[in-house]
Amino acid sequence: MDYRREIRDLLLSAPVPVDLDLQAQGRPPTQASSHFLTNREQGAWAEDLALRAINTHAGDLRAVHYGEKATAAAGEPGFYARYAAYQNELNTIGKRPDILLFRSSDLPEPHRSLDPDTVERAVAGLEVRSSSFLADRYGAFMDGRTRTAESRCLTLRQQILTEPYASLLARKNPVLHDLLRTASVSTLRELSFRQPSWRSTPDLRHLTDLLKAMKQEISVLHRRDYLSITPKVEDLVMVNRWIQTYGVRHYYMQVFFDKAYLISFLDILRMIRDPGSDGPSFRIEEDVKNQGKTTIKINIAVSTEVIGRIRMPRHYSEMRELDRGRLLFYVRFDGGIGYLDREAFLSAISPDG
Repeated sequence: MDYRREIRDLLLSAPVPVDLDLQAQGRPPTQASSHFLTNREQGAWAEDLALRAINTHAGDLRAVHYGEKATAAAGEPGFYARYAAYQNELNTIGKRPDILLFRSSDLPEPHRSLDPDTVERAVAGLEVRSSSFLADRYGAFMDGRTRTAESRCLTLRQQILTEPYASLLARKNPVLHDLLRTASVSTLRELSFRQPSWRSTPDLRHLTDLLKAMKQEISVLHRRDYLSITPKVEDLVMVNRWIQTYGVRHYYMQVFFDKAYLISFLDILRMIRDPGSDGPSFRIEEDVKNQGKTTIKINIAVSTEVIGRIRMPRHYSEMRELDRGRLLFYVRFDGGIGYLDREAFLSAISPDG
């Protein structure tokens, strides 16, 4: 099937409402913050690291910067005009990916602009996201947390099924008693029950406390325990608009401080349409860290690890003075090396990969 058409069809059948005609109408921020500037610097570092890793290790492929390069902050001269121009661009050609990949023979000369004909010759577009985590450390911590919660659940289950509590539970809630009696580690993760408030005798009070403790441990097992690639639903529309304009395959790259992962936009749309993948592979959430916007959180385990080692960048403080005399202090990042897994990367961006 034609790439443009497949992307559009998948969006129209997505499990969340997607308005393909959505217009960007974002309100410009009134003032910058240190947090915003640090995040922007980190994103620029991640993009540069990815570009250098590709150009060093990807053979005949060459990466060039393409996406919006913001320099002015809210409250500085030129910011609002640039913001309005960017909103207009989103509504015409869509959201440009941060990096375009070309075969060396199609690579534009350094002094040439990336005109539409040149963009259409790109092999792929990469949207580069950054995250302030060490992926390996996070994975080890979450695995330990899960194993601890599972062990505590099994211990509590044994205590609850010991007399006199087993008989009390069988009398008060026979369904829960039978569920616990046959439960295993995997089924405990899915167990759900109402917290009782039995307090009439010491044994009932203790049983209530045991069930409360188990419910707390089960809640730990219910939490999302994976790092994710996180496209917002509204971004899907803007990415689609760019794909419909140029027909170039689109990918998300998530850069942590020790590794980087890649997944295609096509695979994201295929995945969220599959109800069996919900939970272990992705979740759709209202992201409180992003103004409550609906966000797809994709488990990095279903993406491809394309950079297996990153040498940490240097980091140092910078200061910016705004026109009213307000000072902002933020972090800048410099250097660092990403070691691209060439075979994994080329396989991931292959149309048949």
